Amino acid sequence: MEKGMTIFSIFSLINLIVIIGILASYIYGFVLFVKLAKRGIKAFDIYINEKTNNKL
Repeated sequence: MEKGMTIFSIFSLINLIVIIGILASYIYGFVLFVKLAKRGIKAFDIYINEKTNNKL
């Protein structure tokens, strides 16, 4: 009975590590997406300013 509990606890620990790793990668991906969105908004603002200044 003791051996079964040890195997179960090892699998639980591995599962916890995998879940934490996946969660960390989601957070990292979200941070990268926010940085990309900021850069895209800045580029879009520059594009709009160039197009509106040419018409004046």
